[in-house]
Amino acid sequence: MAYAHHTPHAPDVGLGLAARAAFTLLPVAALAWVLGLLSHYDLPIQARWAWVPSAGIELAFYIDGLSALMLLMITGVGVAVFVYAGGYLAGHPQQGRLYGLLSLFMAAMIGCVTADNLITLFVFWELTSLVSFLLVGFHHEDAASRKSAQQALLVTGTGGLALLAGFILLGQVMGTTSISTIVAQLPQMPASPALTAALVLMLVGAFTKSAQFPFHFWLPNAMSAPTPVSAYLHSATMVKLGVYLLARFDPGFGEWALWEWALKAVGSLTAAWGMVLALRERDLKRILAWSTVATLGTLVALVGLRGEGATVAVGAMLLAHALYKAPLFFVAGNIDHGTGTRVIDRLGNLRHAMPWTAAAALLAGASMAGMPMSFGYIAKDAILAAKAGDEVFAFARAANTVFGAIAVAVAAVAAIRVFWRHPGSNETPQAHEGGWALVLPPLVLAGLGIVLGVFPYVVQGLIAEASVAMTPGTEAVVVALALEVGPSLLSLAVTLAVGLMVFFFWDPLHRLFERVALRVGPIGMASQYERAVRAIPAVAAAATRWLQHGRLPGYGVTMLAVSTAVLGAVLLGGGAAWAWPAWTPPGWGFGGACVLIATGAVLALFQRDRLVLLLATGLVGFGSGVVFLFAGAPDVAFTQFVVESVFVIVAASVLMKLRQRGFGRGLDAPQPHALRAAVAVGFGAVVALWLLVSVAVPFDASLSQFFAQRSVPDAQGRNVVNVILVDFRALDTLGEISVVMLSLLAAWPLLRAIGGPPGPVSQRVTHPARGGTAP
Repeated sequence: MAYAHHTPHAPDVGLGLAARAAFTLLPVAALAWVLGLLSHYDLPIQARWAWVPSAGIELAFYIDGLSALMLLMITGVGVAVFVYAGGYLAGHPQQGRLYGLLSLFMAAMIGCVTADNLITLFVFWELTSLVSFLLVGFHHEDAASRKSAQQALLVTGTGGLALLAGFILLGQVMGTTSISTIVAQLPQMPASPALTAALVLMLVGAFTKSAQFPFHFWLPNAMSAPTPVSAYLHSATMVKLGVYLLARFDPGFGEWALWEWALKAVGSLTAAWGMVLALRERDLKRILAWSTVATLGTLVALVGLRGEGATVAVGAMLLAHALYKAPLFFVAGNIDHGTGTRVIDRLGNLRHAMPWTAAAALLAGASMAGMPMSFGYIAKDAILAAKAGDEVFAFARAANTVFGAIAVAVAAVAAIRVFWRHPGSNETPQAHEGGWALVLPPLVLAGLGIVLGVFPYVVQGLIAEASVAMTPGTEAVVVALALEVGPSLLSLAVTLAVGLMVFFFWDPLHRLFERVALRVGPIGMASQYERAVRAIPAVAAAATRWLQHGRLPGYGVTMLAVSTAVLGAVLLGGGAAWAWPAWTPPGWGFGGACVLIATGAVLALFQRDRLVLLLATGLVGFGSGVVFLFAGAPDVAFTQFVVESVFVIVAASVLMKLRQRGFGRGLDAPQPHALRAAVAVGFGAVVALWLLVSVAVPFDASLSQFFAQRSVPDAQGRNVVNVILVDFRALDTLGEISVVMLSLLAAWPLLRAIGGPPGPVSQRVTHPARGGTAP
């Protein structure tokens, strides 16, 4: 709902006219910049700067016909939105915040549609999601606005993560992150699991952004945002970003059956379901939002169609939708601003109090319904021509007529019902027309849609360039946009007839779909989303109880099991490329060391006394020292012997002291466990296999040679190991020493507690579950 109306004596705490004009100059300057580029340079226009050269990431930008079309919509509609926001939120104390967020969003959208690098595109893509979250939750004091903003961020943000994963996979497979290079090379690339995974992840990212089924529910809920936000983000720009991404990569993936049928199926289902759900709404903005979802589905399906006609239809529909849907959202905002409600049951005969808004609604509604002399008619003519060449859509033409008829009904509700029909109740609110800032933007955009319908050749070249950008190859695309009679008029007549019937029976149909919604609602995607959100704390609590149980052996088993699974998966995944070493009989020294290590490990499995267990595991350490000794590292071997001896002596002394102090219970080792044994054996087997694979790889001695050559001249030392520790990695060694010292300081209170007199038995608490006592 619009900002509360002011009393005659309320002070104006919003921005002044000069400040609003200064903000409006930003989209005006951006529009002038776009027009200047298009008039002075031939497409495509490219520019790139190094950003992260080591990773091959550039700030690369590429403007072709598709980018130019999106730029004109972003900046052109942006001018209207900035003007409208000045009137809609006049006097609002946070008007400056809205202008700042809208400016940041416009910059992010410009970056998205011009980026020619996968990572650059993702950065701008996520920026639009974050700014959208702040704009949808503009009225953050309202719980419904906060919930809608959270939902939009979770859905689009999750899709953004999937998109990032897809971009990374695609960049690795293609060997570059340049979008134009990838699109050019994709048709020659053979299918592979990695490329298929990248395709699916990119589809998920695009579908969430453009509110495609099953992610369609977030867009109507975002209508809690102020009307300027709804008109800009949710009709003209951001929700078309997913369509833009699909159209950008369509020349590369277009011949993939998975790509083609996913777009056709998801787009058609979204278009149908969006139109049906529009019938159950009573809020004018939500009705328009569901029709936007349906249009986005139509655009996605058109991208999936083959042929030049489909790309022409996509370009024409992108422009036509922006020119009629943004004005209709402005109209809904004017009605809300002038009456205090958007519920169509309470609205009627508003043409007397709001004549200019009624005129804008008629012009925009005519274009949405596809009436002749409007650009909507031109776009729908192009869509009919594109679908006529596809057997699937030709077979489903009757269904398309029904959905088109519902679009006509939605346009009639917005343009006729609330302005020309009596609501059937005398409890209609008082209405008044807004100022010029509220009236001029919808009139200009809707009027432009009519002008382009009469003179479509004005944008024919632009649509042709956009079509070329969406068509594989470099051949020219012939585009002939004109007001032609023939099959289009016949189809229009049928659609209008059915649409008028839907319009006149809107209320009975609404009651019917409300009853259906009561049955379908509990299993709908919106309900599934709510269940998923509520399940997050429960799942987190269960995972915490399972993983953070406070038992060190359990942590060890978990870490070893995960390590075994990861190492084993990598080993199996590259099994065909691994080389295995030739068998070489080991010397007596290595054989003896292996026997010593195996003996200690096996003995440790069956010892319940921790002191004996400690001594048994000491054999493993001494056996490791023998391995080092016969491997040509006597200094490391002697260090291992000393450390192992000191550790065993100190640990054994502590255990004996604890027993003398009365803490002997609970110090016995647990019984062998099948799961732990299996994890231990599995981890050992995987590590052994990795060692065999590693030994088979030719040894790279370059690093060893470097240290051998530089240890005397750089560090004046002939013991290479000591030189590495003390000189080449001195800071690392200092850090390790510091860690040991700090660990001693942290353990000092425990050591003092052990050295003190034992407490009376009555002060000890028994823990039956853990089988011991604690002070």
